[in-house]
Amino acid sequence: MKNWSIIVAIGNNNEIGKDNDLLWRISADLKRFKTITTGNTIVMGRKTFESLPKGALPNRRNIVLSKQNLEYENTEVYSTVEQVVEATKDDKDVFVIGGASVYELFISKVNKMYLTQVNEDFDADVFFPEFDWSEWSVLEKDYVDKGEKNQFAHTFYILNRI
Repeated sequence: MKNWSIIVAIGNNNEIGKDNDLLWRISADLKRFKTITTGNTIVMGRKTFESLPKGALPNRRNIVLSKQNLEYENTEVYSTVEQVVEATKDDKDVFVIGGASVYELFISKVNKMYLTQVNEDFDADVFFPEFDWSEWSVLEKDYVDKGEKNQFAHTFYILNRI
């Protein structure tokens, strides 16, 4: 069975970005993202893809969901959720990596969330969609205190849809 997952880092108020960029750079979170998604399929919106410093992320199948007729190197572009679902039907693990509108389109379809809760309030213009925590069970929870390598205290969660 295919695993559809969301991977996201959010602030206390579901903040995820501002001015088409991340709100923080937490080394442990970036390493976790790379470890979890490498070797798998990632799905993102156009703005998220264009915010990547070097284009397509290596060692992953990169899929962009966009209404625009676009072409990117080492990347597939589809215009509907249904096309993405069909294109990934043989993939074992698919990770939705953003942005907000793509999260909104897929949140009801995923069965797992890799969530990093950054324990701060941020000035943001992009937010993760509201979701009901009672629909999810916590498989793993790992608190990381603020420190030399981590600018903000944060908690790593793996959530499974009930």
